[in-house]
Amino acid sequence: MSLPLTLPSRKSEDWRYSDVDAAATLWPLPAPERISVGEGENAAQHFLQQSADAAVIRDYMVDVAAGGSFAFHLLNIGGALGRITFDVTLHRGATFDLKAAIIGGGDQTLEIVTTVRHVEPDAVSRQTVRSVLAGHATGSYLGKVAVARGAQGTDAAQSVKAMLMDRTATANAKPELEIFADDVKCAHGATVGELDKMALFYCASRGLDPAAARTLLLQAFIAGLFDDMADEADRERFEAAARAKMEALS
Repeated sequence: MSLPLTLPSRKSEDWRYSDVDAAATLWPLPAPERISVGEGENAAQHFLQQSADAAVIRDYMVDVAAGGSFAFHLLNIGGALGRITFDVTLHRGATFDLKAAIIGGGDQTLEIVTTVRHVEPDAVSRQTVRSVLAGHATGSYLGKVAVARGAQGTDAAQSVKAMLMDRTATANAKPELEIFADDVKCAHGATVGELDKMALFYCASRGLDPAAARTLLLQAFIAGLFDDMADEADRERFEAAARAKMEALS
């Protein structure tokens, strides 16, 4: 990933839906955080982005050697602009797993931008992103999977779903595949919707007030994203922060 030396504009595809004015308060950006996973090594990392600052931008460059695996859990809920990017390179038989949630309200702009490069055969990548947006918030996932020539046996999947609490909120989803090999399994899917009114009615019929019903259904919407976090305390911290944010939106 090469970071621009000058402030980008919305003419740049990766910044089309962003808050460039908020990004300007951080410019120029520091170098990306580099993560190297050795051959056959299993590694994991997480980031709970709940900053009160005007803008948070975090860039990761990840290289996973042959047979290695890297899992990343992300909860992006803070800042007027919360922008997290990944540039991942996967070698033979490597695995990358991203599980992320975006939860925003007010005038927040929250983004996840990924490029996953399958440069050698038999690598696997999984990206699962769930967004909950209220008010005039904007939540974006821009994800590219690039399969190099000769990277046969690639297995890549992107699953992106967004829930709009208000019609004034905006969800952007742009999963993208660039494939130069012919023996691959690549899939992507994106949906944007609203809470099921029948489900809300059912909850109300069981005595739940509207706010509690909405929070319960939203918890079900993102359920499972953080279940496989190795540290129970971290998992509980992520789930509590997500629940508190969704209660604030309800």
